[in-house]
Amino acid sequence: MVSCSQPNWPPRLVTMAGLYGSEEAHWQSWLERQFARSLRVEQDDWHAPDLARWSLALHQRLSRERGPFVLAAHSFGCLASAHALLHLPVATSIIGVLLVAPASPKKFASAAAFEPRRLGVPSILIGSETDPWMPLEGSRELAQHLGSTFINLGDAGHINTAAGFGPWPRARHYIDTLVHCAAQQRFRPPPSTPEHLSHPAAELNLKASG
Repeated sequence: MVSCSQPNWPPRLVTMAGLYGSEEAHWQSWLERQFARSLRVEQDDWHAPDLARWSLALHQRLSRERGPFVLAAHSFGCLASAHALLHLPVATSIIGVLLVAPASPKKFASAAAFEPRRLGVPSILIGSETDPWMPLEGSRELAQHLGSTFINLGDAGHINTAAGFGPWPRARHYIDTLVHCAAQQRFRPPPSTPEHLSHPAAELNLKASG
């Protein structure tokens, strides 16, 4: 059996921030420091979220690097990441995606073309009961469309720095889970996907802030 220690494994972490980017204290910045050779997708204008341009920025960034990759996206970055996975060639190099506090597409004119469909890779979508950018039911519905494991984090706001999410060990756990799941699919005969990631209706309730 092929070992997961072969070249190009484990995948490189890539962060996809939301509106205005993620500051140094943000959990995405903390997460980048937990993984060697991590990458961040930069946008030409962090104040002007545009689904097509931000998705293309992800594609262009990863096309210059050697994969595979695992994504950790936040807010509008979740929408752009999903759009890229569904429509751009970059999808072939991405093995898993963590979608945290996705913003509602209805809040962005450029996201009118956003049509969520089942992603072709393992994914975890984390929603909050008190997120001003997306009602909990909206997050749950989006997870169903994307085929993502859904996690209700409870009273967690927008799951950003203002909501108390700086260092966030659980985020690393989610990334490690996605990598483990992808490794099973890549190197072992199916079926071997962890049960909680194998069904689009999977849902966990984690009422905690850290």
